[in-house]
Amino acid sequence: MLHRKIHSGTLALISASIVSAVLGSIHAFSMFLEQLEIQFSTTRSAVSLTYSLALLALTFAVLCGPRLFGRWSAATLVLFACVMAASGALIAGMAGSLGTVWLGYSLIFGLANGLGYGFGLQIAAQANPGREGLAMGIVTASYAFGSVFSPVLFGRALESGGFTMAMMGLAVVLICTGAISAVLMRKSGVRFQVGKPKAAATYVPIQSQLLLWLGYFGAVLAGLMVIGHAAEIAASLHSGMPLWVAPAIIAACNLLGSLVGGRLADKSSLGILLATLAIMTSVAVAGLVVFGKVGGLMVAFSVIGFAYGGTIAAYPAAVAKLFGMMESARIYGRIFTAWGCAGLLGPWFAGFLFDRNADYQLALFIASVAGLVSVLAIIVLFKSNHHSRRS
Repeated sequence: MLHRKIHSGTLALISASIVSAVLGSIHAFSMFLEQLEIQFSTTRSAVSLTYSLALLALTFAVLCGPRLFGRWSAATLVLFACVMAASGALIAGMAGSLGTVWLGYSLIFGLANGLGYGFGLQIAAQANPGREGLAMGIVTASYAFGSVFSPVLFGRALESGGFTMAMMGLAVVLICTGAISAVLMRKSGVRFQVGKPKAAATYVPIQSQLLLWLGYFGAVLAGLMVIGHAAEIAASLHSGMPLWVAPAIIAACNLLGSLVGGRLADKSSLGILLATLAIMTSVAVAGLVVFGKVGGLMVAFSVIGFAYGGTIAAYPAAVAKLFGMMESARIYGRIFTAWGCAGLLGPWFAGFLFDRNADYQLALFIASVAGLVSVLAIIVLFKSNHHSRRS
C-alpha cells in the first residue's frame, strides 16, 4: 500500500511538472517586446500590457480554479488546460492587431496558464503528504525550467518565422504535453480533495491575510518588473548581448531558487525565509542600477532570478503550513491575487517609464523599494504569536 501511494504521488508530480514546464514559457515574453513593437507600430508600454494582462488572467484562474478542481478528473483538467492554452497561442500567432494578441495570449493563454499551474501546485502537494513544500517547489521549479529553455527556442523561431512561428510551435508542444500529462495523471489515480470552507475561518484572520498579501506583492513586483523586460534591460545596459541570455540566466536561477525555496519552507522558519528572499531581491535590483553597466549585470540577474523562484515556491508552501493543506487552494488563491496585481502593474509600469525616460533606471529603483515593503510586511506578520507557533 505504501509503495502504491508513493508511486501514485510521483506520477501526479511528474504530470503536473511537465505541464508546468511548458506553461512557464510565459516568463520569456520579453523576447517578443521589440518584435511586437515593430510589427504593430506601437509603444513599449502597449506591448508590455500583453504580458501584464496575461498575468492578470493567470491570477484570476488561480483564484477561481479551485471551484473546478474537485468537479473534474485530474486527467481531464490538465488536458483541458493545455488545449485551451494552445488555442490562445494559435490565435495570438495569427493576430492582425495587438488587440487580437491580447485576446489570444493575454486572455485565453493566460487563463489556461493559471488553471494548469494552480492545479499542478495543489494536486502535487495533496498527492505527496508530508512533502508538500518539496512537491510545490518541484512544480514551481518546472515552471521556471520552462522559462530557461523557451528563450532559446523562441529566439530561433523569431529568426525563422517571427512571432507567428513562435506561437505555432508553442501550440504544438502544448497539445503533445496535454496528451502525455493526462495519461500520467490517469495512471496515478489521484483526485483533488476539497476542504470544508467553514473550517478556515479559525485560522485566517483578515490582518494576517492582508500582511501576507502585501509581502507577496512587494516581493514579486520587483521580480516581475525585471523578468518582463529582462532582454531589453540587458540590452540597455550591455549593448550587443544576445536577447535570450538575460531571460535564460534569470530563469535558470529561478529554477534553482524554486527548489531551494520549497525545501527550506519544509525545514526552516517561514518568517526568516520570506524576509530574506525579499531583501535579496531588493538589494539585487538596486545593484542593477548601481553596477549594471560595470560588470554586475549577470550577478544581479542571477540573484533576482534565484530570489523570485524561492519566493513563488515558499509562499504557497507557507500558506499550506500556516493554514492547513485542505484549505491551501482556497486561501492561496486569495493571496495569489497579490502576484496578479504585481504582474499587471509591474511590467506595464516599467514599459511606461521606459517610454518617458528612454531607460529603466527609475523603474528599477521603484522595484527595489517594493522589495523593502515586502520585508516590513513579513516582519509584522511573523511577530504575531499566532503565526510564530506555526512557523
